[in-house]
Amino acid sequence: MPLSRSKFNPGVWKPAIRATAIPDDRRNGMHVLRHTYASVLLDAGESIKALSTYLGHADPGFTLRTYTHLLPTSEDRTRRAIDAAFGEDQAAEVVPEALDGLQTA
Repeated sequence: MPLSRSKFNPGVWKPAIRATAIPDDRRNGMHVLRHTYASVLLDAGESIKALSTYLGHADPGFTLRTYTHLLPTSEDRTRRAIDAAFGEDQAAEVVPEALDGLQTA
């Protein structure tokens, strides 16, 4: 069940912030909490559609436009995908020395 920011912020978040002596300002508010949540999920590979649902957005396009700056870099994602595809499995394969079909006796 989704939590309402208008209830969670004053009823849970703000009292927790004050109890820890962390400054009760914009840097520690709900906005930062939402962006942290979104960035952790995006970095873990969660889809924009799922994140949109979790954040209570009706339109995944809005979520993408809002949080696209939090997506992992393409280079890192590409490198991880290729490493996973050709990493350990590729090293385990045995490639015959003679690829021309000739064998020595």
